[in-house]
Amino acid sequence: MRGLIAKKIGMTQTFNSLGTLIPVTALQAGPCFVTQVKTEKIDGYDSIQLGFEDKKEKHSNQPLNGHFKKSNLTPKRILAEFLPVPNFDYKPGQKFGVSIFKKGEYVDIKGKTKGKGFSGVMKRHGFGGGPKTHGQREHPRSAGSIGQASDPSRVFKGIKMAGQYGNKNMTVKNLEVISIDKNKNIILVKGAVPGSNNGIVFISK
Repeated sequence: MRGLIAKKIGMTQTFNSLGTLIPVTALQAGPCFVTQVKTEKIDGYDSIQLGFEDKKEKHSNQPLNGHFKKSNLTPKRILAEFLPVPNFDYKPGQKFGVSIFKKGEYVDIKGKTKGKGFSGVMKRHGFGGGPKTHGQREHPRSAGSIGQASDPSRVFKGIKMAGQYGNKNMTVKNLEVISIDKNKNIILVKGAVPGSNNGIVFISK
């Protein structure tokens, strides 16, 4: 398996053999179950669909319940697809955990960032703000000029302005795996991971 669905537990810190402090994020990666094996012959591409976390059957619709029963699984809350490992025999119902990862390897983690609502340009884009004196009165945090007046008499696309900040998919690449707990399916990765605690993230090699 090339990846897993995980739940962000939170951030903590640990120490390496040299006594250096390392900030880490704890993730509960799995157990994930194979809900469907997609092939190029039938589906047009090769992929492995995984399910994570159980949910009640009454909280799922009939088509999804039938989909899970084909694999002899209980309904799952989260579904995601990952690239298969070549020449590995995948079967519906198979179980995968953190043992697919190794200490010291690097992974990519995708998640949805925290939503900050409608934010100004200083918070959203890191603008420095206007002057504090020299006639400044009520616009110390405004964006300032956003274009020209007579030519071209419009605002170009992509100008950094105030607006929705956060609540977007983000991928953090090359995070080092610090340690793995196979019994509890917990993996510690170096650095920060997008999203809030208990949020769903996707780990891929």
